[in-house]
Amino acid sequence: MGAGASVANSYYNQAFLGHLTTDFGLASGIAAIVPVLTQAGNALGVLFLAPLGDRLERKSLILITIGTLVAALIGAAISPGFIWLAIASLAVGLFATVAQQIVPLAVHLAPPSERGRILGKVTGGILIGILLARTISGAISDLWGWTYVFWFAAVLMTAVAVALAIWLPRVPPTTHLSYPRLLGSLWTLIRAHEALRRAVMVQFLIFAAFIGFWSNLALLLSEPPYQLGGTAVGLLALVGVAGALAAPIAGGFADRQGPAVVVSFGAALVVLAFLIFGLWRGSITGLIVGILVLDLAVQSSQVANQARVYALDPTARSRLNTVFMATMLAGGAAGAGLAGAAYAAWGWTGTCVFGATSSALALFLSRKSK
Repeated sequence: MGAGASVANSYYNQAFLGHLTTDFGLASGIAAIVPVLTQAGNALGVLFLAPLGDRLERKSLILITIGTLVAALIGAAISPGFIWLAIASLAVGLFATVAQQIVPLAVHLAPPSERGRILGKVTGGILIGILLARTISGAISDLWGWTYVFWFAAVLMTAVAVALAIWLPRVPPTTHLSYPRLLGSLWTLIRAHEALRRAVMVQFLIFAAFIGFWSNLALLLSEPPYQLGGTAVGLLALVGVAGALAAPIAGGFADRQGPAVVVSFGAALVVLAFLIFGLWRGSITGLIVGILVLDLAVQSSQVANQARVYALDPTARSRLNTVFMATMLAGGAAGAGLAGAAYAAWGWTGTCVFGATSSALALFLSRKSK
């Protein structure tokens, strides 16, 4: 629950981009700056904050990060202009990465034979948080306005902080490296593990396609033939919950058969999803089918890739997670920006071509790693 609620903060804004365009009088596609900066904040947070999970007592670190996140959400809620909102969105993305402090903790506490399954449950909760974020945000923004989405998020995260303060165990650090050496060791891990390099490249491309789709869906639905608001984005996001429920199954399969097959299968399904979006254009049914395939694919590939990465060094799981997630989230920022540019230039076709190309490259790299 804590990880899912935390990561949701990075995705609330994707359901009300149409409202931002109207409220701030923006040109088409300019509102995409908000999710771009949020994803960039995610990447920075994972890179500079998440490694501290190996160096500091994890419960205290998690609670402090959530407190700062609540402050950033309030800052977004009171935004007097678009530039203020953009800066606040960067801060929200930065501290929403507390989810990536919770994930290594769950893996650390799990028995070795069940790490894939436990990881699947936690990341399944994260994907549900991502998907429900759009549902909740779409409904709230349509009913009361987008500022109330941030107030809702601030209250929710305060409740999560109280729950974690009560239930989380204290976990001692696994290293005494100084902060500069801790960050420097990230590059050492990258150089030492070819499997890590391959996994992060694949997930960068898959997540770029995933965020590219969701960042532009609200813009697509606001135009003919759909002409729908944020609530429609949220309802479509509910379809992807079925994909999230498959995460423990994918994790268990990775435990038994190894992650390579699951990763390649996931990348292939992402390609299929964008073919559906492009060929079944203008159809709500096509969107529903494609979203189901896309979310199943992204969840399966992420669980399998993370299981592979966490197995590389038990004493450096927070740092391995940092490398993996920072790269993946940088892919999300790149995907939001490039797909937004493609949409502005060529419409929905541009978004679909971008997503299919990115995921096809991921499939190629995943098969080379077998």
